[in-house]
Amino acid sequence: MRRLSILGSTGSIGKQTLEVVRKAPDDFTVESLTCGGDIDTLYGQILEFRPKVCSMADEQKAKELSERLRGSDTGTEVLAGKEGNIACATLDSCDTVVGAIVGFAGLEPVYHAVLAGKDIALANKETLVAGGDVIMPLIREKGVMMLPIDSEHSAIWQCLKGEDRADLDRILITASGGPFRGRSREELGNVTVEDALHHPTWNMGGKITIDSATMMNKGLEIIEAHHLYGIECDRIDVVVHPQSVIHSMIRLKDGSVLAQMGKPSMILPIEVALYYPQRGPSIVTEFDPFDAAMSSLTFEPCDTDVFRLVGLAYEAGRKGGLIPTVMNAANESAVRAYLAGKIGFLGIEETVFETVSKMEPSVSSCELTIGSICQTDRDARIYAEEIIDGKIR
Repeated sequence: MRRLSILGSTGSIGKQTLEVVRKAPDDFTVESLTCGGDIDTLYGQILEFRPKVCSMADEQKAKELSERLRGSDTGTEVLAGKEGNIACATLDSCDTVVGAIVGFAGLEPVYHAVLAGKDIALANKETLVAGGDVIMPLIREKGVMMLPIDSEHSAIWQCLKGEDRADLDRILITASGGPFRGRSREELGNVTVEDALHHPTWNMGGKITIDSATMMNKGLEIIEAHHLYGIECDRIDVVVHPQSVIHSMIRLKDGSVLAQMGKPSMILPIEVALYYPQRGPSIVTEFDPFDAAMSSLTFEPCDTDVFRLVGLAYEAGRKGGLIPTVMNAANESAVRAYLAGKIGFLGIEETVFETVSKMEPSVSSCELTIGSICQTDRDARIYAEEIIDGKIR
């Protein structure tokens, strides 16, 4: 039985993780839950799963939640803020932490969870983009497991099972292409937030959906794969596959290509991670190769002339150090500004490029520690906000 702490339980991945638990209550217990500010959803989850501890990012809402729970018999302790997230991630009674907090905020709880000897089921790309050079050596030092939940990295992980890593030639990360596949640069200049949030395949939160629209999500996945599988970024390709049936592929040195296939669903990669090294029960609709929707699978190259953030991610991944941290922080700030209507769609890209260009000289020689990563993240956000403010004056 796995004893879970679910960081980000009210988001898409967190909810689907709890769906896996709901389907197999004898296989899992929920020890702790965390969320940002969705008090109603978290309250319902606490009543159903009865965790020992929970945490909310907003202290006032944490107080409100405590009051709402006062009449219940759950016995759940309510914490708040970053310290609360870390306490939930390092709880003695849990053995596996599901890292599903969106963005850089997920890094520190995962870092402390690894220090505490917890296995990590990771959905949060930014943890390894910004902190992979610290997190992955620590994973090896502590002898814990990193279990990828991201559908692409779960697919790669499954394809690599039983293979000699020395035989790996290339990783082929698939991409739906997002809502703007086939658009020109000129057309991207006029897209609305509503257009960008209309993903053709997946139902995700705002930040992740916008990253899919800019294709930055694939840039983040390239750097994440580099850390997870110890392969150079230049041996990782992005393959646009609009049907989203093949979740990623690997090519071996003899030319063989292995692919993991299935209907678009995050339930399966979550289940693969949580039941590892066994396989769990079938709780998703089974893949039918004779379904009409599966009759035609197509592949295209990623147009990095249109979606330039992918190229920037390759460059940041090659340079390493704190450059990916700067890129990620600028992207998070720019996406937030775009969703708030402060900048246009191409303004996301412009903000990220300018922030990286201006900050690279100052961070290139810095020592890489969890402290320097967090400080660089703060500095890059300040710089990106200054750029954004200049665009809207």
